[in-house]
Amino acid sequence: MSLRTKFKKILPEISRTEQEALDAGDTWIEASIYQGKPDFDALLQTAPSKLTEREQAFIDGPLAELLEMLDDMEVHNSNHIPERVMKHLKDNKFFSFIIPQEFGGLEFSAYASSTIVARISTKSNPIATTVMVPNSLGPGELLAHYGTDEQKNHYLPRLVDGRDIPCFALTSPEAGSDAGGIPDRAIVTKKVVDGKEVVGLSVTWDKRYITLAPIATLVGLAVKVFDPEGLLGKEKDLGITCLLLPADYEGVQTGNRHNPLGVNFYNGTTRGTDVFVPLDFVIGGAKNVGRGWQMLVACLGAGRGISLPANGCATGHAALKSTSEYAAIREQFGMPIGKFEGIQEQLALIGGLTYNLEAMRHLVLNGLDLGFKPSVVTAMAKYHMTEMGRDALEAAMDVQAGKAIQMGPGNVLATAYFATPIGITVEGANILTRNLMIFGQGATRCHPYVQDLITSIHSEDANADAEFNSLFRKTIGYSIKNFFRGLATAYIPGVGSSNNPDKLVAQFEKRVKRLSSALAVQADFALLVLGGDLKRKEMLSARLGDVLSYLFMAMGNIKFYLQSENREDLKPYFEYGTRWALMQAEQALDLYVDNFPNRFVANTLKIKLGLPFMSRTKISDKLITTLAEATLRNDGAKEELTHLVSMKGRDGFAVLTDAYKAKLDVLPLLDKMKKALRTGKVEKQLTFGELVEASLAAYVIDADEANKLMEYNEKRKLAIAVDEYTFDMELITNIDEPTVELKSA
Repeated sequence: MSLRTKFKKILPEISRTEQEALDAGDTWIEASIYQGKPDFDALLQTAPSKLTEREQAFIDGPLAELLEMLDDMEVHNSNHIPERVMKHLKDNKFFSFIIPQEFGGLEFSAYASSTIVARISTKSNPIATTVMVPNSLGPGELLAHYGTDEQKNHYLPRLVDGRDIPCFALTSPEAGSDAGGIPDRAIVTKKVVDGKEVVGLSVTWDKRYITLAPIATLVGLAVKVFDPEGLLGKEKDLGITCLLLPADYEGVQTGNRHNPLGVNFYNGTTRGTDVFVPLDFVIGGAKNVGRGWQMLVACLGAGRGISLPANGCATGHAALKSTSEYAAIREQFGMPIGKFEGIQEQLALIGGLTYNLEAMRHLVLNGLDLGFKPSVVTAMAKYHMTEMGRDALEAAMDVQAGKAIQMGPGNVLATAYFATPIGITVEGANILTRNLMIFGQGATRCHPYVQDLITSIHSEDANADAEFNSLFRKTIGYSIKNFFRGLATAYIPGVGSSNNPDKLVAQFEKRVKRLSSALAVQADFALLVLGGDLKRKEMLSARLGDVLSYLFMAMGNIKFYLQSENREDLKPYFEYGTRWALMQAEQALDLYVDNFPNRFVANTLKIKLGLPFMSRTKISDKLITTLAEATLRNDGAKEELTHLVSMKGRDGFAVLTDAYKAKLDVLPLLDKMKKALRTGKVEKQLTFGELVEASLAAYVIDADEANKLMEYNEKRKLAIAVDEYTFDMELITNIDEPTVELKSA
């Protein structure tokens, strides 16, 4: 029995859908991390993402107009998206970011699409979702990549101008995360249509959680095709296939809605029983019967890195902007709450996570706009960016406290809080993504030989044994090199060092190289010792995926910092965010080693890689205080990490920013009054207004300064106020510009 045959008996069978998922996309910088040689040269040679003139014009024009007209509470309190909003979206081609210009589409870069979705998200998540879905995995992208010329010419222009609204139905009650296990079926059959016998499909489906399905005019559908009579060939089970049906086609049922946590975007069901459709309804025609899963995972490998990560990043921007401004305005015990260490701990966390989010967003979009479809990278982005957005939001809720839990126009966090679990759940639930996908795909895609090894193991070719033996020798050689690199990096000074002139960057680069080298060795031994069992050891797999992800994040942080024009202001954000990422990587590696089932191998590698002697990355209290104080400043770094927040129209963000800027303007006057209080020139008063009156009377300030302080006070009171309703819950407060009674000069 050959070595290949022995491996074939040991390895678990890989299903067709699993194989297609593993084969999807390509690799980029993450492969160098997995292989123990993080490629900083390739990283830093990649230019920062920039908007084209056409994309900037869209942002300054149609997007700005949309943001001006949006009222998040109107959308939240309504059962339907306002007609004027839908009309604006259709008239300005908001559903065509990924459709080629030759069909009238906007054909924007991934960076532009992400930026637009994120800015809408900070204003209204339901509207962002409505824009996001047609520009993600669905009929538009599938048609653009795989449609016949006739399908493209007919449908794409209609999708561009909104005559057709698309949805794509994959998930069913019986198949959620196991999308490949859908029970929805299509039987190849014949039917007489207009006097002619036509070969087509008899389709039965029951789908749920389908965004835009209740208003869709065009339903994309994933079903399994069976050909029991052999009308299309010898094979009976043809596999998953993507269909495209008009919503008004006979037998198609749409219209029913779900209620996803009260976030009022259109989401619902579609069903059909024995609906006959011609083969022309297959996306790409009859030749694409059975290619549906391959088509879906290929498109998802790129799209998953754009919209949902953009939402996570937008959440971070909103959390940082609103919480830092609130912490500067809100005073308790005689000083801004942002000066209290407990609050500072949360401010620093929000600032560091938001830096990580923006840096990772830029890096992932860099790769996509370079033409890569890095499925492992986009899985990392989807998981970690939605999770970091959630963590930043929860910290922001804790700081804003009562203001964050009272619903109304003045609350800028609540609707995002409701929407965040939705992003965690869709396009690969986060538990699935972390435990099965990131390292599961990483081990096959990022390893230089594993994918080819698996193919050769299951191959029936006559020369399969020879091919396997050659690959196996290369794999052993690769693993030996990794082992000695890990040993050298751990114990020989200078190995894995950095020549970057920035000392902080050099320190982080060195740590990334050290951990990457350890990851490569641990991953090799995981595959060698556990083999096929690694697929079932989800907690171990997840931790190796965490190490890979956080090192990728740290590299993105370095790139973003070095390419920023606000480097000095960004430094505390960069240091905290990168230390946080490296801490997570180290903790994941420690937990992996502590729980590896073969204790002899685990302990041997632990010593050989120097893990017991490796210092651990930490975040000091001093750094927390430094970053927290930085978040309270109005500087270039703050602008760079909050630029996704829309400041169009009058909303809770505008109220906070008005008060924040007004306070910055009167800081010298506030210091005057505090000094007067300390020296006894002015007695302590119960209210701020009375203190201004007393200070004016004591000639601490003049009338103009008193007016300026009173203007600030009105803005301050509005910023810390919460919305109020009648007994029957009719809104009685407003967030309009306050009027101020000025003092005469």
